[in-house]
Amino acid sequence: MNKKKLGFGLMRLPLLDPSDVTKIDYETLCKMADRYLKAGFNYFDTAFPYHNGGNSEIAFRECVAKRHPRDAYTLTDKLSFFVVQKAEELEDFFAGQLERCGVEYFDYYLLHSMNKDYLELAEKIGAFDFAARKKAEGKIRHVGFSFHDKADVLDEILTRHPEMEYVQLQINYADWENAEVQSRKCYEVAVRHNKPVLVMEPVKGGLLSDVPPEAEKLLKKARPEWSVASWAVRFAASLPNVAMVLSGMTTPEQMEDNLSYMDGFQPLTEEEMQLVKRVAGIITSKETIACTGCRYCVDGCPQKIGIPDFFKLVNDVDKFGERQIPLAKNYYNHYTTTLGMGKASSCIGCGQCEEHCPQHLPIRKHLEKTAEILE
Repeated sequence: MNKKKLGFGLMRLPLLDPSDVTKIDYETLCKMADRYLKAGFNYFDTAFPYHNGGNSEIAFRECVAKRHPRDAYTLTDKLSFFVVQKAEELEDFFAGQLERCGVEYFDYYLLHSMNKDYLELAEKIGAFDFAARKKAEGKIRHVGFSFHDKADVLDEILTRHPEMEYVQLQINYADWENAEVQSRKCYEVAVRHNKPVLVMEPVKGGLLSDVPPEAEKLLKKARPEWSVASWAVRFAASLPNVAMVLSGMTTPEQMEDNLSYMDGFQPLTEEEMQLVKRVAGIITSKETIACTGCRYCVDGCPQKIGIPDFFKLVNDVDKFGERQIPLAKNYYNHYTTTLGMGKASSCIGCGQCEEHCPQHLPIRKHLEKTAEILE
């Protein structure tokens, strides 16, 4: 694995139409990928659900695989259990991924979004054995899993499957001590099992690039030349057992900021780590909905409710106060009227969203709050 710890997460790619995640801006993505590779970085991460049904994988093929030699990059893809739930589906799903990505093998292949339920499903359909077989065939170089559950479940998976080489965890300073996400506890389990960690959501879906004013003031006082978002990526990359930190870069400006400090990266000092923990306390005291914007909750919603879009508006109101409400309502009306998203109040309480939520959020309860504030 590249010693440079910045990975290019292909989950939030530049778009031609902000209201349609399938309309990826290939021209901008090509320029970003070229810039990333030229700077000496090479780790790309995708999955079938990203940008809805394989579009992220296809974008990788068009912007990277077709335009650069195979030894210029490493690629991670994932076996998504909310798509594949039967043993007979494994072969076709995997073959389709190779084809969409335009490669003959994956450098890293992860069992996607593992938790207690998916562990049982993965074992039932033979997913661990399937991954081992593909590794023996040379179609996978390294195998691991991404994880969204409590630390005791992570310990159980690694105990039952020591053949897993890597663990991808949600780690950021806001979730480090979070009772639901358990970033610190999960990290410590991985260390105990001697498994290198790949980090996802270091900026918490962008939330840590736009922190409350008093938190931003502390960060800018300490390092006026650093971006607010960079503190979050630096925190994750400073952890000794972290091998790679993924950043879902949407714009060339975000990429340039990341490259500026991740090339020749220097870990945070102990004093800076303590400052980050102070900032985390401020943020967690303000935000009431710990949504990362992964959009897993949106797929299958019978009312087509824009759950993560609405929750971001509510969090903005929580962070910045009543002055934010008029702007939040404008955005809400745009989402529901112009873009045709279902309103928060149209929720029928089926609970599909909560089943798919990696953060285990009480989404239906939060939708009630959303309707009260924005409708």
